Amino acid sequence: MKKYLLGSVALLALSSAPALAADLAARPYTKAAPMIAAVYDWSGFYIGANGGGASARKCWDAVTAAGAFIASEGCHDATGGFAGGQIGYRWQSAAWVFGLEAQGDWADLTGSQTSRLFVLAPGDLTNRSKISAFGLFTGQIGYAWNNALLYVKGGAAVTNDKYSDIATATGIVGASGSETRWGGTIGVGLEYGFARNWSLGVEYDHLFMGSRNNGFYSTGAIAGVGPVGTLVATDRIQQDVDMVSVRLNYRWGGPVIAKY
Repeated sequence: MKKYLLGSVALLALSSAPALAADLAARPYTKAAPMIAAVYDWSGFYIGANGGGASARKCWDAVTAAGAFIASEGCHDATGGFAGGQIGYRWQSAAWVFGLEAQGDWADLTGSQTSRLFVLAPGDLTNRSKISAFGLFTGQIGYAWNNALLYVKGGAAVTNDKYSDIATATGIVGASGSETRWGGTIGVGLEYGFARNWSLGVEYDHLFMGSRNNGFYSTGAIAGVGPVGTLVATDRIQQDVDMVSVRLNYRWGGPVIAKY
């Protein structure tokens, strides 16, 4: 009887084992972690250096001291290089990037032409001009594809200009003038973030500097022109500048953020 009971219990246990196993909860499915895309962030303060080449188109008209037109003297291009730096701030919203920037450069843009006017004989007078420095104060709007940024900019421009009337045969400066000229600028640039906080770019700018009347004062180096400091001529000089630069920037701010 005892053996019969033990056998019945064992048989009951074996028959109920599959049902118990079926009642156990299945192992939960764990979804794989999503991939993380690295997104470049253009926000933050930055400082950098720039350099390149430029050409300034200058057209001279002789006018009276009151500004009345006398005659055209001709046009020339003042060309050369420049180098300097920039400082600014950008902030990014989605793919749009906004910024403010100040730029200052030393320059050596020089050029000349033989004036259509003359003192004693045709061709004896040469007009020469030079831009020795300039500055840009601009706002920016750009669109970013991760670490590539395409932007446009616009604002104010200022140039430091020097002018000379020269005796063509001898190269002696008979009269000179100078000015600090304000105007406007527009530009476009492409910048690429190649390291954690570093970016490299190329930029084109056009400066609209308008026309200004400039007095020329005797240097006293040529006899008969007049004592030193005497106003001997006035010219209305129109000016536009085209420039291309390479720029290197270092930015403070979060360069890369995780985006799920």
